[in-house]
Amino acid sequence: MRIRCAILDDYQQVALKIADWSTITEKVEIVSFSQHFYDENELVDYIRDAEIVIVMRERTPFGVSLFEKLPKLKLLITSGMRNTSIDLVAAAAHGVTVCGTASSSEPPTELTWALIMNLARNIMKENADLRSNGLWQSTVGSDLYGKRLGLLGLGKIGGRMATIAKAFGMDIIAWSQNLTKEQTDQLGVQLASSKEELLETSDYVSIHLVLSNRTRGLISEKDLQLMKSTAYLVNTSRAAIVDQQALIKALHENWIAGAGLDVFDIEPLPVDHPFRTMPNVLATPHLGYVTERNYTTYYREAIEDIQAYLDGRVIRSLI
Repeated sequence: MRIRCAILDDYQQVALKIADWSTITEKVEIVSFSQHFYDENELVDYIRDAEIVIVMRERTPFGVSLFEKLPKLKLLITSGMRNTSIDLVAAAAHGVTVCGTASSSEPPTELTWALIMNLARNIMKENADLRSNGLWQSTVGSDLYGKRLGLLGLGKIGGRMATIAKAFGMDIIAWSQNLTKEQTDQLGVQLASSKEELLETSDYVSIHLVLSNRTRGLISEKDLQLMKSTAYLVNTSRAAIVDQQALIKALHENWIAGAGLDVFDIEPLPVDHPFRTMPNVLATPHLGYVTERNYTTYYREAIEDIQAYLDGRVIRSLI
């Protein structure tokens, strides 16, 4: 009898097409769900018989109560090697092995620049005007050349952001709690003396930090008030790094020029959420890591994780 594997949040219904599952189907029955389960009990109804579950990033949280309701679950696989929505302590307590996959930093970098360039040149509005009402040049874009890009975080993605910003002729400043001058000098970036200096002087502020107890709520209402009224905030990292209600207020009252957002406190974003309709918000549905190459890697390595499990081994463990 084959064991059951459930793939969650396969929004585009590509999981079974983008990788070769034939190597494990003799022993594993695979089912993919494209709909998101908001209700935990409804989710349990669909996956209670699954010994293996594959999740995409942090779309579906796995906490204590969910592990308690899934006694058959033995292997939980997440895309990437970090998933803050999985309670690893609870997983270990319930005998669940948690494994990950590789993930590339290029896709979120590329999407971040897509947001910045759209915001700077009003591309979405100009395209809509061109298509719907015949307007020709209804806005005046802002420049990237000569402007300051403030990077909150200078890791893999932040470093790539800095390299590309140089090609645009931008001035680059960076800050994070542990960032050193040696690190910024290696990339030819100015080290901000403080978070406040970065926010006060940047024309574009882009967040590239890992969500942790130290970074949760890092950008508060007070911090947003420090930004230039002509500045843009871009967040492709994690929504909780920014006080979401404060950001809504800042955008509604035009403390800043606008925001480019790919991450939200509730995902999928509720249909009545203000970010869906605010004219100074450019929002995308958490597309940062959603590329063909990344997805191919995720599911190919998920298959490898399953094969190892079937062989009595553990690879790419998160615990």
